[in-house]
Amino acid sequence: MATRELDRLDVVEQRMDKAIDRFAALAGLLLGTVLTAFAVSGETATTWAWMAALTAVALGWIWFLSVREPIRARVPVVGGVYMAGLLVLMAALTWLSPFYAFMAIGGYGHAFCYLHGRWRYVAVAFVGGCAAFSQMGGRLALPWSTGWWWALAALLVGNAVVAGGFNWFAAISAQQTERRKRMIAELEETNAQLETALAENVQLHAQLVAQARQAGVQDERTRMAREIHDTIAQGLTGIVTQLEAADAAAGEADVRDRLRIARGLARESLTEARRSVDALRPEPLERAQLPEALADLVDRWSETTGVRVRRETTGATRPLLPDVEVALFRVAQEALANVAKHAEATTVGITLSYMDDVVVLDVRDDGRGFDLPDRGAGGFGLTAMEQRVHRVSGTLTVESAPGEGTALSASVPAIPAETRTCGEVPL
Repeated sequence: MATRELDRLDVVEQRMDKAIDRFAALAGLLLGTVLTAFAVSGETATTWAWMAALTAVALGWIWFLSVREPIRARVPVVGGVYMAGLLVLMAALTWLSPFYAFMAIGGYGHAFCYLHGRWRYVAVAFVGGCAAFSQMGGRLALPWSTGWWWALAALLVGNAVVAGGFNWFAAISAQQTERRKRMIAELEETNAQLETALAENVQLHAQLVAQARQAGVQDERTRMAREIHDTIAQGLTGIVTQLEAADAAAGEADVRDRLRIARGLARESLTEARRSVDALRPEPLERAQLPEALADLVDRWSETTGVRVRRETTGATRPLLPDVEVALFRVAQEALANVAKHAEATTVGITLSYMDDVVVLDVRDDGRGFDLPDRGAGGFGLTAMEQRVHRVSGTLTVESAPGEGTALSASVPAIPAETRTCGEVPL
């Protein structure tokens, strides 16, 4: 059932309970008055005067202490005084007319509402006695026989047990309902706090990724400067050296050798320049999602190197934050490049796993492996991959040993593409 429907039923229940608590005794008094006026006859003027006076007193007593808001009888001391006066008035009116025992409708409930401890049951027994006296005909049944007294006692016990038990269960049920309401309210508050915390965590995570990206811009520039210095700049220096040597060469054969070496260096520098440009912007990710881009990369790499590749994608694929996809793509690209350069592998396995909170890229090869303490000897390599993964709050683990191949695993947060901040562009 919908929460709104439950709230509506709770409101209706509270209003009914409140109306019964406030008006039950008054309704019983009025009903007794009407029935007495129409059904009782033969009474003296004095008796009628007493009934009228006591009815007026009871009406004012109930009205000012139990009906009017705020209900004064809810104060413990006032509640005890109210119940004592109500029971005395009820007993006196029931003696004059048995129909006034209808006040028991409110007497039982008010005993549990305004009294505490054993006084509740004393009041219930007294109300049950008034009801039993009425049921036996009251003073109209005079003279009372021995059997009449036994019947009165039996009715008193029955009324007290039934009415008291019913009101006791009603009070327990009301307490349990109130306790359940408090528990539900506490659970709803806890759930709201958890939802707020989760939302804050997601926002904080996205902010951390954005901050990590900004902090990594300088690292990327440093890496590119180092890579250009180590490759393109050195290649151009070699070309200049070879051309100068060709100018100074004495023989034609020596000139041709110098020019051949210069052309080779130029081709290598061009290749490195293209690789550096590709490192800035992965074009495959602009045309397709990460799994398709990896598939295209792996197919081209396998065709170029002749190494067999087993490729697999698990989980529900979905678009991720561009920085996250670029990091995984570059890790796969660099890992395959390292395999081609160093591993001498015959088979490579690459798995992309989409999970609830993370996306994991695993690259395994059956190559010669290496000692993990020496992994930094290859220059950019694994260090660059670690930097890329760390920029998106991910982790990179490498397992390898000489002769046992290499296993690389990059785990990054699965941040959806829609959480991307305005103005962000992938590295």
